[in-house]
Amino acid sequence: MTARQVRPRTRALALCGAVGLLLALTGCGGSSDDTKPPTASSTAPPAAPSASASASPADPDAVVKAVVLEVYSAMWVEQMKAYRVASPDGTKLDDFATLDALSAFERDLATMKKNNTRVTGGVGHEPEVTALDLEAKIPTATVEDCIDLSKWKAERTSGEVIPLPTAQPLRYVAAATVERWDEDRWMVTEYKPDGSRSC
Repeated sequence: MTARQVRPRTRALALCGAVGLLLALTGCGGSSDDTKPPTASSTAPPAAPSASASASPADPDAVVKAVVLEVYSAMWVEQMKAYRVASPDGTKLDDFATLDALSAFERDLATMKKNNTRVTGGVGHEPEVTALDLEAKIPTATVEDCIDLSKWKAERTSGEVIPLPTAQPLRYVAAATVERWDEDRWMVTEYKPDGSRSC
């Protein structure tokens, strides 16, 4: 395993950049209401079957794409568990995310804990594999997801509801890089929301 493939296991977290999920957190300035936890789907994001949207039956890479989407969806499930309690403890988040993606989620969680916030709602997903390079030294896939915040909810541990900023788009595109490190093991290594792209 190369140095790039060493999985960071630090559990020091913060949540100011919605880096993984919620653009609303990017500011983190102004009032404390700007520090809203990003969120994953409230129950479970569409598991790999929504992979079918990105791979037709005739697609020779259909199986690989389905596995990539399964890992991406599993990351969201574990991330949601962590964001509901502002802690990665008891989750398997680092089984599916690492490097920049995991570090970003950990920063989010640390900030949530510091500000006594948690996620109580969820987000919708429409992920698809838009690029796949199986010939690279480290096989890589790109997943694009339409993030839907219409059911997103967050609150302080006191019960105070935290509304979304008025400028927060309710539907936007996010992109994730997913890499295969072992024969059958894919990991989400990067996650970037793009509020300028609606969906």
